[in-house]
Amino acid sequence: MKHQERVQTLIECLPYIKKFNESVMVIKYGGHAMVDQGLKEKFALDIILMSLVGIRPVVVHGGGPQIGNLLKDLSIETRFVDGMRVTDEKTMDVVEMVLCGKINKEIVSFINHHGGKAIGLSGKDGNLIFAKKMLYYKSGDKGSTPEPIDMGMVGEITDINAGILENLIQGGFIPVVAPVGTGKGGETYNINSDTVAGKIAGAINARKLILLTDTPGVLDKTNNLISSIEVKDAERLIEDGTIKGGMIPKIRCCIDAIKMGVRKAHIIDGRKEHALLLEIFTNQGVGTEIVGN
Repeated sequence: MKHQERVQTLIECLPYIKKFNESVMVIKYGGHAMVDQGLKEKFALDIILMSLVGIRPVVVHGGGPQIGNLLKDLSIETRFVDGMRVTDEKTMDVVEMVLCGKINKEIVSFINHHGGKAIGLSGKDGNLIFAKKMLYYKSGDKGSTPEPIDMGMVGEITDINAGILENLIQGGFIPVVAPVGTGKGGETYNINSDTVAGKIAGAINARKLILLTDTPGVLDKTNNLISSIEVKDAERLIEDGTIKGGMIPKIRCCIDAIKMGVRKAHIIDGRKEHALLLEIFTNQGVGTEIVGN
């Protein structure tokens, strides 16, 4: 890149740096960006740069593939229902070990190694995330009665203790959250990381929710990227089958966050180097934004 092009890039960033100063943004970190060594480094650098220019990032991470690999190594059978992992007690032990003991600390280490000020916690720390056992009903054929499914220790969020995160943010820390919650009896629950990110974004009045995925964003029926969607249109695209499969819960998560007061949600391609910075600090962005009506 020529010197003049570098200068132009910096100038393009300036209004966004000013606009987002002191803004809280929740980033769901997952997919290939968590596996590729080079992308791990770049993600850490993106988070640090955001912090240094005045943005207050909160990271929520997943870890499904890593959990699956360890379960396989331990010969623990895994069963999925509609893409959700049925979590018995043995599986929950592995989930907590991988999410809280390995992945969370690795992300914190990457950020801190490069000069950031990250602190790791799970939803159990300080009762950050309260949850209850999920009651799940699997839809059968059209007209049939939904079948109740015991998902084990899969939880749904009942409350977020926003004060913990707000205190950390005010102290200049970058919270890194593992998606594990606690029940009223002290039991541990495995919670979908997209859902955790969305609920946290709403609870702490984040300006943006950003989901890193392994897709360019939301695609239309001809596989072209849809750069911006209003909530009402997102509902229609789900109904007509344009948005389908694993993208549906991500869109639902974004819609819920916006209804809780988050200004914009973004679904971006975490496989692209510095996708976070490109989405936040450039005119074009790199993924799909979901906005209120």
